[in-house]
Amino acid sequence: MASKSTEYYKKNTRARLRKKEYDTKYHATPQRKKYRAGLNRARIKRRLKGDNRDLSHTKDGALVLENRSKNRARQGANNKSSLK
Repeated sequence: MASKSTEYYKKNTRARLRKKEYDTKYHATPQRKKYRAGLNRARIKRRLKGDNRDLSHTKDGALVLENRSKNRARQGANNKSSLK
């Protein structure tokens, strides 16, 4: 089942295009680039290329190794934290 926002954007093309434009600008900001670079550095440091593990974010901000499927399955259902 898709989220409410996904369903909304499927039905509203103008809104979806507006959101895509916003997301493009947001992810091009220096702060987001720095954030992504840090995550990439952490993956390289742990030699995770081609591995079936992810770096999972914890509540205290640390990055820990975790099985990819478990990490991506945790999506904050019922207003619970999506962090490990």
